[in-house]
Amino acid sequence: MTDSTYNLNGGFKPTMKRFADLGGPDFFPTPAWATFALVDNEPLSGDVWECACGDGAMSRVLEQASRSVFSSDLYPRGYGEIGLDFLNPVRSADNIVTNPPYNCAEGFVASGLKHARHKFALLLRLAFLEGANRANTIFAKCPPSRVWVFSERITFYPSGVDPKGSGTTAYAWFVWDKGAPGGTELKWFKPGYRARYARNLTLAHPASVSSHTPRLTHRT
Repeated sequence: MTDSTYNLNGGFKPTMKRFADLGGPDFFPTPAWATFALVDNEPLSGDVWECACGDGAMSRVLEQASRSVFSSDLYPRGYGEIGLDFLNPVRSADNIVTNPPYNCAEGFVASGLKHARHKFALLLRLAFLEGANRANTIFAKCPPSRVWVFSERITFYPSGVDPKGSGTTAYAWFVWDKGAPGGTELKWFKPGYRARYARNLTLAHPASVSSHTPRLTHRT
């Protein structure tokens, strides 16, 4: 059975699952700089599907990296197409990129591997690498091609709150690349993404972001 809270992308405290009020303020968008780090280091060829888009925080960055971005969510958060359950999807894409709810991340992996034609990327706690069950299922059968570890801590804040301080939980982008050789590369993002993109003025005004903007080419 689909977990009714699955679309809360990024909305979890460091030490516990977060079963939030779907219609209330308990919603934690992904900081833009965390998505910029991915698209700076993982070229995305073809269309992109953000399948748990929330209020569009991640989608607006992806729209600067690809000419075709489809955004969806199970519940209305003010962005994308509503009512699409990624655990039972009716579409596929060249690339799928999202920050899944922690309590059904394994279901997202299974679905993403089936429906991404090229790359599938999930923003997850680094601790997702742990656990006997995942070792025997996900990582034994279909390990990620690359795990990009953040050198800086990500902090998730409720929508509209001024970000302050830093988090206590380590995160990483887990990337499954169907064009890559076998095995898993462990890589690190260079420090500096938080400072470079935390106050990106373009993303502060979503209406000004065009889906036809060329892919970002900044590098650290």
